Amino acid sequence: MGLGNKIQNKAQEVSGKVKKSVGDATDNERLQAEGVKDQAAAKAKQAGESVKDAAKDVRDGLDK
Repeated sequence: MGLGNKIQNKAQEVSGKVKKSVGDATDNERLQAEGVKDQAAAKAKQAGESVKDAAKDVRDGLDK
């Protein structure tokens, strides 16, 4: 996974946590849900990037 993607995904995850926390503090259900959605999307992207990294490592290992 490229560094830029890691930073973007982590930023989205942190943003989601902030939104959820603010939503919790203000009893704003829409903001809470949006925060949870952002966190889930970021984690899914991170998982996909991890799979790509693992596949690249396997491919690189076979090339040696």
